[in-house]
Amino acid sequence: MRAYVVNKWVHPSQLKLVDDAPEPEATGDEIMVDVYSSALNFFDILQAQGKYQIKPPFPFTLGAEFAGKVAEGSPIPKGCHYKPGDRVFGTAQGTFADKVATKWQAVNRLPDNLTFDQGAGLHITWPTSYEALVGRAELKPGESILINAAAGGVGIAAVQLAKALGATVIAAAGSQSKLDICKTYGGADYTVNYTAKDWQKEVLRITSGQGVDVVYDPVGRIAESLKCIAFKGRALVIGFAAGQIEKLPLNIVLLKNITVMGLHWGLYTHKEPSRIPIVWEELLGLFASGRIKPIIYDKIFSLDEVTVGLDALERRQTWGKAIVRIKDDEQRVVAKL
Repeated sequence: MRAYVVNKWVHPSQLKLVDDAPEPEATGDEIMVDVYSSALNFFDILQAQGKYQIKPPFPFTLGAEFAGKVAEGSPIPKGCHYKPGDRVFGTAQGTFADKVATKWQAVNRLPDNLTFDQGAGLHITWPTSYEALVGRAELKPGESILINAAAGGVGIAAVQLAKALGATVIAAAGSQSKLDICKTYGGADYTVNYTAKDWQKEVLRITSGQGVDVVYDPVGRIAESLKCIAFKGRALVIGFAAGQIEKLPLNIVLLKNITVMGLHWGLYTHKEPSRIPIVWEELLGLFASGRIKPIIYDKIFSLDEVTVGLDALERRQTWGKAIVRIKDDEQRVVAKL
């Protein structure tokens, strides 16, 4: 089996695709899935180096999101809703490979109107953005929201969801090309370049001096965004893709009556599992209706280009969700041309 196997902590640029990796075995509540597409995540870069909170024992296969088909001959655990040949998407350790073993509870049925490429990047970004906006910030129709790093995976999902919820969306990114993505693919109402001097003044102008009701931040720009947040605004801490964990000026939090809240979607599996099917029911309904759709980076990587894709992700060259296509719909292996 082809796979990216990690035997020691290294930068992912040092990893090589092997052709003779042992196939995983499904045990307990697990099923086997033939991986058709996988998604690249920033934490893949960290995990390969031992810098991520999840550190599997060596050797392990890199990759965490996938879309594919339940494999022929896969065990079907008691209570499992799937059968061989079913199109599914989900999360598991080891998706940069031809096959993956995953708990059937960590899998969802792939909607008929979505491709494997579109489905591969759903399982982490979309529920993260949905629960942040709906479950935590309780974003309401007519409110305004500033979304930082809005052209990225979770960012562009948040833009679409906020629009679907009836909010006025101000998308922020660091280049005009990425701001164009936010408008063209996300439907943002306004865009702001947060590398410009005093960019917060533009946000205040758009909001008639009031500031935004909600800030959504996956990159580490909460502190500077507090300069343009409204009285009683809500600031969502989603991640620190820029690499630095922020220190916030709590005097501003006090003076503006701001609420700062975090969202770690992965923790819901242990702390609030009952919320997970509710979120997915809402999301899958929105996908089926066409009100939201996955946005994919226009360069699709093959399995032997995973390190190239991760390098592009690390250099902030991608937008939307970066995807690795492992097989096509006829189960033919996709190789670099």
